[in-house]
Amino acid sequence: MPRLQARTFDTDGDRHEFRNGLAQILKLGEATVARGVYQPGWRWSNDMPEIAGSPTCRLHHLGYAISGALHVVMDDGQTLDVESGAVYEIPPGHDAWVVGDEPFVTIDWTSAHTWLAQGVLAESMVVTVVLTDIVDSTATLAEIGDWAWRERLATHNARLREQLNTFRGRLVKSTGDGILAVFDSPSRAVRCAAAMATAARGIDLPIRIGVHTGEVELVGEDIRGLTVHAAARVMALGGADDVMVSSTTHDLLEGSNLTLEDAGAHELKGLPGARKVYRLVDSVAARA
Repeated sequence: MPRLQARTFDTDGDRHEFRNGLAQILKLGEATVARGVYQPGWRWSNDMPEIAGSPTCRLHHLGYAISGALHVVMDDGQTLDVESGAVYEIPPGHDAWVVGDEPFVTIDWTSAHTWLAQGVLAESMVVTVVLTDIVDSTATLAEIGDWAWRERLATHNARLREQLNTFRGRLVKSTGDGILAVFDSPSRAVRCAAAMATAARGIDLPIRIGVHTGEVELVGEDIRGLTVHAAARVMALGGADDVMVSSTTHDLLEGSNLTLEDAGAHELKGLPGARKVYRLVDSVAARA
């Protein structure tokens, strides 16, 4: 439950220094916020690849520039100048560097959970994994054609990202016909899954979703481990609009006001023994 509170980056934040910059990461209940200070001369492609394990930044940023200026170049060639006082969004796949002789100081929300996780904060963490998949995508492609499919898929991806931002999830990657995302709250993960199912249904691209909680290994911008495979197996048990939840996540949802129905015990490929799986009941509470 939210509570009245205030904390400061300098006294309460988790400080992490790197070449030509630093990040202070602060948690307020379920919310995580980061303050970044990038010195003149800092450039992502020079100072961060060794930490992140990728040649350009693979994180999604939504932030506010307090001071200084930043020049951003996307992998596809698009550019953006972020100046003091700007609220900005930067998709994954970009290089960036400080412009001028003043440090670039920023507050960042969407990447605060993980933007330094690669090799700095931790090598593994416990998260709730959400995996989505478009139902009968091949049949839909054949019906509407390549051009219309690309347009609808782009809309699908944008709608799902909107829900991730709303429920403070982190997009790990696109899987072609779906997405892989992680949350630090099981209840927000399931509520986001319900909202994504509704958003996808609204553009006639119904999806199935799997939700499972466990430990994952951080590998650059990606994640891996048995938890991801378990989420995929759980997802595969669902049909159109279904949010399928593992027994592990189900047990963590006690008191969340989410209603789940027993979907039986199943042998999940690669996992030992039969495991109970649950289906989220379509309700207003699930989207609240």
